[in-house]
Parts: sequence; C-alpha cells; structure tokens
Amino acid sequence: MKKIEAVIRPEKLDDVKDALEAAGYPGLMLTRIEGHGKQKGLMQQFRGRQYKVELLPKYKIEVVCSEDQCAALTDAIAGAARTGRVGDGKIFVSEVSDVMRIRTGESGDAAI
Repeated sequence: MKKIEAVIRPEKLDDVKDALEAAGYPGLMLTRIEGHGKQKGLMQQFRGRQYKVELLPKYKIEVVCSEDQCAALTDAIAGAARTGRVGDGKIFVSEVSDVMRIRTGESGDAAI
C-alpha cells in the first residue's frame, strides 16, 4: 500500500477532488497548512506599506491506496493541481505497512 501526500494551492482543491473522484477514488484526508518552498513567500502591500508574507496558505491532501492505483492517482493530482507557476506544490509517496478499519476490524487492502 502507498500513502500519497500532496501539498497544493488552495484554489486548486476542487479541481484535485474532482480529478480523484474521476479516477475512481473519492476518499481523502485534508489539512489546512502554511508553508513555503523555493518561492520564500511574497511581498504584499497594505495601506501603503509593504510587508512580506513568509508562510503561504496551502492544503495537504492525503490518500492511502493500493500500489497499482498509486501512479494513476499521482498523475490525476498533478494534472489537476498544475498551473505552471512557482508554488504549485509537491507530491510525496511513501510506504504504508498496514491499515485497519476500526468499525469492522478489516485490515490490509480490504480496509482501504
């Protein structure tokens, strides 16, 4: 099993959710986060004064899937989240050793 963690722009959330649903995977976990990468924040102006916003709002989407679904889901997320500008985000894929559905006690792929 694999865990996909995608950090995306807030305005791309609906597109990514739609892409995951179209790929046959409607389940996800969502966290509102703040951070920055190479773009190091941005300069904004308020009442004539400039200030730097170092931490930008982002969303982290987490999906646990079987190994054979991983490539299709990462492609769907990347395609929906891409704008071509700095700050589009990142996708991290890691191994999941086991999962258990609390309600039924199922484990492994059956619990996904």
